[in-house]
Amino acid sequence: MIQIEHLVKNYGSNCAVDDISLSIGEGEIVGFLGPNGAGKSTTMNILTGYLSSTSGRVSVAGIDVLGDPLNAKKQIGYLPEQPPLYLDMTVDEYLNFNYELKGCKLPREAHIGEVCEVVRIGDVRKRVIKNLSKGYRQRVGIAGALIGSPKVIIFDEPTVGLDPKQIIEIRNLIRSLGKDHTVILSTHILQEVQAVCDRIIIINKGRIVADEKTENITRVIENNRRFNAKICGPQNQVLSVLKDMQGIVYAEALAEKDGDATTYMIESAPGVDIRKKLFFTLADRGWALIGLEALGLSLEDIFITVVNKSEEDDAPTRYTRRAKAKQRVALESQVAEGLVADADKKREENSALVSEDDD
Repeated sequence: MIQIEHLVKNYGSNCAVDDISLSIGEGEIVGFLGPNGAGKSTTMNILTGYLSSTSGRVSVAGIDVLGDPLNAKKQIGYLPEQPPLYLDMTVDEYLNFNYELKGCKLPREAHIGEVCEVVRIGDVRKRVIKNLSKGYRQRVGIAGALIGSPKVIIFDEPTVGLDPKQIIEIRNLIRSLGKDHTVILSTHILQEVQAVCDRIIIINKGRIVADEKTENITRVIENNRRFNAKICGPQNQVLSVLKDMQGIVYAEALAEKDGDATTYMIESAPGVDIRKKLFFTLADRGWALIGLEALGLSLEDIFITVVNKSEEDDAPTRYTRRAKAKQRVALESQVAEGLVADADKKREENSALVSEDDD
């Protein structure tokens, strides 16, 4: 559905987008992430035909965005962070205005009615937009993007400023749109990406540093092999038992104390759940287990570490040392290295294909 090939955008001597290549299939919901200044907005502006590229090619539904911009734009519905609403119009007036602006050929009343039903604004169609709540205004903006039934929908921070109930409603709406449209979601709310998207692409300094299916990243996040255990008992003896226990590959005593209990960091072997065995082993010796905390990763951990790995400077190392959950650093680095390595491999393969074409 979307094909980006060796996209480059320079602003003078500054390279905002540095040789990006990726493809997005029909019906995919893709999270497009990156820190401020990473090149996300520039890439989306080129994709929507708002900006031209320095070099490279972008096509939507097989239509070259630079070669045939009008037909390419007809395939795209775009909702910026601030929806371009005319506040003195009613919802019906605004949607009819969008219908005319896009030169839509679908049956007007039936199409607008269908769009209103999809985004659930049928009960406010006669109301003036400035009198609507933030959540309803966001829905009206989405409805405007859906006019013309575009094949690709692009959302830029669609839930900013919404309350928790409205956020859940917009997430469900985006998920339902993925059944009939290709959706690109750019946001800084990483839980939103994890809840909605099929695939996550992370960009930093104009280059793709990670491109992975959400289910693969979630599997890593949820694969808890590390625990902090608070155990009452002689520290040396407890530590010796932990290190000798089958299924535990690493154990160490931490400095944290809770009365007569010591906190131990425990790592189990892959695929081994040691919680029950740990409980009965300690109980047999009369040592109370008063706390067990899983040290899983979050998408925020992975995002920060991937970006840090791609930058290769010393500042992120200081950040991770100061982080409260020091035990997660090694696993974060391992996941980040894998994601960055995969992105580098794809970039090298794309470059090799270009070299072969030149030959």
